[in-house]
Amino acid sequence: MRGSEHISRRGFLKGTGLAALAAACGTGGEPGVEDTGAAPAPTQTEPTQRLSGDLRILLWSHFVPRHDEWFDTFAQDWGRDVGVNVTVDHINNAEIPGRIAAEIGASEGHDLIQYIATLSQFEPSVIDLTDLVSEAENRHGEMLPLCRRSSFNPTTEKFYAYAPGWVPDPGDYRKSLWEKAGLAAGPTTWDELLQGGAAIKRDQNVQMGIGLSQEIDSNMAARALIWSFGGSIQDDNENVVLNSDQVVEATDFMARLFRETMTDEVFAWNAASNNQGLIAGQLSYILNSISAWRTAQEANPDVAKDVFFVKALEGPSTALAAQHVMYNWIVPDHSANPDAAQEFLLHYTANFSQATFESKLYDFPAFPETVPELEDWLDDDPFAIEGDDPKKLVVLKDAVDWSTNIGHPGPANPAVGEIFNTFVISNMLARVAREEQSSADSVAEAERECEAIFDGWRQRGLIGGGSA
Repeated sequence: MRGSEHISRRGFLKGTGLAALAAACGTGGEPGVEDTGAAPAPTQTEPTQRLSGDLRILLWSHFVPRHDEWFDTFAQDWGRDVGVNVTVDHINNAEIPGRIAAEIGASEGHDLIQYIATLSQFEPSVIDLTDLVSEAENRHGEMLPLCRRSSFNPTTEKFYAYAPGWVPDPGDYRKSLWEKAGLAAGPTTWDELLQGGAAIKRDQNVQMGIGLSQEIDSNMAARALIWSFGGSIQDDNENVVLNSDQVVEATDFMARLFRETMTDEVFAWNAASNNQGLIAGQLSYILNSISAWRTAQEANPDVAKDVFFVKALEGPSTALAAQHVMYNWIVPDHSANPDAAQEFLLHYTANFSQATFESKLYDFPAFPETVPELEDWLDDDPFAIEGDDPKKLVVLKDAVDWSTNIGHPGPANPAVGEIFNTFVISNMLARVAREEQSSADSVAEAERECEAIFDGWRQRGLIGGGSA
């Protein structure tokens, strides 16, 4: 089936059945990591219709490799059970938006694509997944507002993507370094980050790692800073409000943070750079997920034991962080098998406990009841290495309270998606840190770029706003 022939809500609701399998899936041991025993038992979901044909899936190469080993087998096992030939391709996350654009342009390619940030800019070329979301909520309860606002366009009333999971973005800090700077519990405010980070660089010759480049982590850090200073790209009515005293102040602050705590290498970072620096023991603090720490558990256990986590930093206005990852699954209009794509996503959602476990607690659920074990896992990390604190992840238990979508305080609309993927905001901060422009001039330039992007999407009827 293609385009408008995708499965209807009535089709989803008819004949729905869930049955837990009796046997649990075992997990293999890893060097230096405690034996975690069995993963959560898989749940078999019965498709609501007969499926056939091919299902071609494209997604990122997960920062926790164990996840991909599990996912590929999981997807192919489901395909064999339901009569669908499933193939899975993984590529670097930075390549996915370009690949999506190329496949849409050619009207052929993968049937189901996942990215780790909002894909709202592709709304005109994807299938509306409202029926899928309705059925998932029917089965698993209400989707987290954070995920809904990252996959639903309130202007068109279309779910351009399906967001069954997300990843928090805490601060990762080296406790031994911050202890010597008088902040053993790590920074809790942006001011403490500056003061402590500067002291560590000056006295211990270890820099901080917040990117100012065209990559996803720099994008997230820029937004967390701006929100915490009381600014934003848009208001809740989807009008551009970037050029404000609060954003100018935040931009000035980032320039000072760069000068006193970092080096020029942050202008050329990719998404793996801060991870690599932390693992190598060369960074005192990064704004990231837990993946770098997980890698360090095997690659550099002494560093892993020294890494702890803090919540979103408090600024003059609030303490907010963008989600580190927001999973957006899209079904392009050219998909040859949209029914199988959506049935697979229902099966994947029903088994999100496995996704969370096999990602070593990196992936968090959009439907909390699908991972009832999460709080216990965060209380006592099942992947703790010998000699490390198994309670490090307790700080993430309320992560949804200090996390928000990239369009905050509005939705992650197509304009927000384009701004994110063209790095308007991280470029704005970098120009000032490099002393190429004043904060006022750089913010004004960025606002003009944002206004042009918003106007283009507004003329297409895909975003709201346009009035005071």
